[in-house]
Amino acid sequence: MTSTSTATQRATLRAGSSWMVLALASACQFMVILDVSIVNVALPSVQRDLGFTATGLAWVVNGYVLTFAGFMLLGGRTVDLFGLRRMLVAGLFLFSAASVVGGLAPAPEVLVGARVAQGVGAAMLAPATLAVINTYFTEPQARARAFGAWSASGGVGGMAGALAGGVITTGLSWRWVFLINVPVGAMLIVQAMMSLVGRRASRRESLDLGGAVTGTAGLAALIYGIMQSAVHGWMSVRFLGPAVAGLLLLVVFAVVEARVATQPMVPLRLFTIRAVAASNVMLLLFGGIAIAMWYFTSLFMQNALGYSALEAGLGQTPAAVTFVAIARLSANLLPRTGARPLVLAGSVCFVAGFGWLGQAHTDSDYVTSVLGPTLLIAVGIGLTFPTLMAAATADAPEGDAGIIGGLANTASQVGGSVALAVLATAASAKVGTDAADAGTPAALAAGYDLVFLMAAGIGLAIAIVSLLLPRHRPG
Repeated sequence: MTSTSTATQRATLRAGSSWMVLALASACQFMVILDVSIVNVALPSVQRDLGFTATGLAWVVNGYVLTFAGFMLLGGRTVDLFGLRRMLVAGLFLFSAASVVGGLAPAPEVLVGARVAQGVGAAMLAPATLAVINTYFTEPQARARAFGAWSASGGVGGMAGALAGGVITTGLSWRWVFLINVPVGAMLIVQAMMSLVGRRASRRESLDLGGAVTGTAGLAALIYGIMQSAVHGWMSVRFLGPAVAGLLLLVVFAVVEARVATQPMVPLRLFTIRAVAASNVMLLLFGGIAIAMWYFTSLFMQNALGYSALEAGLGQTPAAVTFVAIARLSANLLPRTGARPLVLAGSVCFVAGFGWLGQAHTDSDYVTSVLGPTLLIAVGIGLTFPTLMAAATADAPEGDAGIIGGLANTASQVGGSVALAVLATAASAKVGTDAADAGTPAALAAGYDLVFLMAAGIGLAIAIVSLLLPRHRPG
């Protein structure tokens, strides 16, 4: 077996208190998600100080997202091979060290390189946090509550990022957006060393290098191509080249895993587990829900309703608070109801909420046209996201907790990247149908309305796929 037999992990983890372990996993998830949003606010200051071009500045964000999503599967498998504590500490160390480099960066290239390294560290951390929950919290009620807290911490991280980024950039410097990670990372490393007990296994599987190279390169190329489509279009060489190369590499990856590798990085037998397969498909779709909710509603409030960035952030705060509260509630319901009813209820909220939001116009008021539907959508997110994460990882075979977590995180990240490109293209096409009105608030509102109606369709698709979930209760 692998060096991190799940049964042994469960035994050794009991040496640390459960709340300390959950606090550690939640704090790591908070930091990973926070770093996605906190940097966005600081970008104008970064551009002025370091002399970034507009194209180069995008890679302060893209460099992180690309390696975060592209290396997730590899990060998940290394957790299984080398152990939770070892990989969690390694991920925290890399993330923190890259933050130091980013905060002290004297030139654009150094900052982009630091962001790439941060993404790799995050790709080690995210599946490790899920593996901690999956291997330590074995009782259904406790596991469900742990997933609820973990999901809520990510929501709080996303919400806090925009506000904290503005405060830190204005009050201190954009450099502290990165440097603040260093003391936090150091404290989490100490906590990991105290809470998680390492162990030495009798024998260890070797890493599937063929699968690691083809899988990581394929995901990275595909995501890079999708990023290019938003700027250059779906028929451009800049999209088609890397996207086709990525898909071909992923085909080779599947062949390697099925026929060549004796110890595959992603055992294809995992997809024969009904809950794993269905949940990952829904997490792929859920990426579109998250993008439509948090990204496009912010743009709608700013570009169609004329809100400032701060007003738009405050306008999304009630929905973020609702998500956190409902995520905790769904954690209590999950052991009693199972996953399917919660996902179906959440999907109904998506269809109704986005359908309602899709009727908003430039003269709409906040309370009835934005607050109401976003609260409804937030209820849906709170019901579905922790439930899908729990369902995707609950039946993880012994020794596969890390890669199962990597699959779930990869699905949601790739789904978000694809959805952003598709929905942005659809909105642009809608805006451009009338050249005379293109770029006006009314035209932009029409584009966002189309996005919201498409998101309602995604919610319906999630409801249909949820019928494939097994009837048994997770745990």
